[in-house]
Amino acid sequence: MAARFDASAMNKVIGYRLRRAQSYIFQQFDERFARLKLRPAEYSVLELIADNPGCQQGTMAKALGIKRANFVGLIQGLDARGLTARDQQPGDKRANALYLTPAGQAMIVEAREIQAEFERHCVDLLGGEAERDHLLTLLDRLAPTAD
Repeated sequence: MAARFDASAMNKVIGYRLRRAQSYIFQQFDERFARLKLRPAEYSVLELIADNPGCQQGTMAKALGIKRANFVGLIQGLDARGLTARDQQPGDKRANALYLTPAGQAMIVEAREIQAEFERHCVDLLGGEAERDHLLTLLDRLAPTAD
């Protein structure tokens, strides 16, 4: 007979519970976005470029909390898929403005539809918009957003 395993001490640890919630969200995201072959970070980049065409690569990396070197690889992957394009800025060869290509624009339309349905699902699990807003307020106490 297997010994009883007690993990209840971890249930009161904020980091543990956040990690469990993140794992669930990412697993659900992966299932929903599988046909688009988008990871969460890629979706975030496409979404922010769509809302901020011409934004600087460094500004985007900072807003997402991604190290610049890691962001370069991420954007190169999106470039290789034909979803994004970079325009080198005059006077600064290191500064790139980011844009969605026509394929990227089509992708973000479809991705936004999937994300909207996923967001509704999450809000339902939380018990409604007021509960979602409360959760976001609590999360902002732990890690304030950039806006």
